[in-house]
Amino acid sequence: MKHNLLIAHGGGPTAVVNASLAGVICSAQKEKDIGKILAARHGVEGLLEEDFIDLTDFNQDSIKRLKTTPASAIGTCRLKVREEDCGLIVKILHKYDIGYFLYIGGNDSMDTCNKIHLITNDVNVIGIPKTIDNDLAVTDHCPGFGSAARYYAVSTAELALDIQALNIHVSVMEIMGRNAGWLTASTALARKIISGGASQLIYLPERPFLEEKFLYDISSAWKKRKGIVVTVSEGLVRENGELLVNPKHKSTFDSFGHVLIGNVSQYLADLINSKLGIRARSEKPGLLGRTSKALVSEVDREEAYDAGFTAVQQAVKGMNGFMIGLQRISEEPYQVKQKLILLKDVANLERKVPDEFINEQGNDVTESFLKYICPLTGKNFPDYFQF
Repeated sequence: MKHNLLIAHGGGPTAVVNASLAGVICSAQKEKDIGKILAARHGVEGLLEEDFIDLTDFNQDSIKRLKTTPASAIGTCRLKVREEDCGLIVKILHKYDIGYFLYIGGNDSMDTCNKIHLITNDVNVIGIPKTIDNDLAVTDHCPGFGSAARYYAVSTAELALDIQALNIHVSVMEIMGRNAGWLTASTALARKIISGGASQLIYLPERPFLEEKFLYDISSAWKKRKGIVVTVSEGLVRENGELLVNPKHKSTFDSFGHVLIGNVSQYLADLINSKLGIRARSEKPGLLGRTSKALVSEVDREEAYDAGFTAVQQAVKGMNGFMIGLQRISEEPYQVKQKLILLKDVANLERKVPDEFINEQGNDVTESFLKYICPLTGKNFPDYFQF
């Protein structure tokens, strides 16, 4: 007996989240046990409002364009499912004869996905990983991360070239990632793009931020070579665990309790100006870094598509309460295989950058990290001329 499929997005968009959606549609159209293919507009908000898009007859040309479109074509949200929402969700799923529910998102979205799994006995629920933060537990990495890492690596290299050309200041660039420093660490790939450019320092939230040590690092680097690029995580914390820059307004918190972090790069640029007397500027690409089609990683896009495609297959097979994960099986050549991960093992859990990926001084990454990140960001990086 046929049942309908419902797909939704949760959390921040990425450059390849629509590739996962395209994979879902292509896979679902091939399954004889699936009737209608529905998408909730703006995630669980759309589910609760019964605001659905019918994708059943979505044509191949549109799927091809969807696969290469950044951000979320069906919309997304940051809504925490409350206990009082659960009964309504069950009624709506039954009303529309939903036999398969797929949710694309990060750790908060996997918590939402797990909640829906636990309140339904006759709906197969599968999570599809998505986050630029790369902080989902158990899986080797997350679709969306490789493309954002590529964007920030190239942007850092281009910024370093600018600093090299007019080496009169320090440039502090703030990188997204919340409490995990994976994206900030990826800016070290700038050294693979250019050589002999500006000096680079990297600070992750996995290590307490010490202002005196930071100023010493800047001063020492400046004496050796003027012109410094500093990449810092938006989630830097002090020794006492407090954010380096605290939010000033209650409205900066979302329904999951996550804070819209303050302007860390400007704070540090001001610190360098005032304490060292060195001219410093701040940069903050922000949302541009997570939805850039121009710098998308083809590896990332294909893995995102495959995750969506496989999620449908697993749901139809009867799998329920799992997320599609990635397991690295080979470095050279790079190879991964998919695996099923229990939703409860990833819901609301954060995976931080491990110690072996951070240097002893806490201001750079190790070769081990570069070995980990390189395959995820794809090939054919820019080849810039330098004297």
